[in-house]
Amino acid sequence: MAEPTPRHHEPRLRPAPLLFEPAEAAGDPEHFFDLESIDDPRALLDRATELAQAFRAAADRAVEFQAIAAAQLADPRRFDRLTSAEIAGRAEWTEDYAKKMVEFGRDLLSGTENTGHGHGAADIL
Repeated sequence: MAEPTPRHHEPRLRPAPLLFEPAEAAGDPEHFFDLESIDDPRALLDRATELAQAFRAAADRAVEFQAIAAAQLADPRRFDRLTSAEIAGRAEWTEDYAKKMVEFGRDLLSGTENTGHGHGAADIL
């Protein structure tokens, strides 16, 4: 299970950088961030763990941005606001999930994302 995303008052951990792979390497299904070339199992575990943490952190951050966008799109002050069903359709979510994401995004935008509502990024997923 992913760890909760750090909040505004907590420093965000910086996982290993995700470097883009050259197109020819990305096209090779056996190639994955050069892990296949690491022979030492200790080094392989270390690098694979770094990558897993980086992907988790990236996914958590992306979910936060999804929630912010959903909240902005659902804002009743917008003349072109979207319903939860419309947001769900655009993001390929269920309508219930879209409603939760809108609420989570509103919490993030207001700076109250950790008020006990249980809607951290890990809770939404």
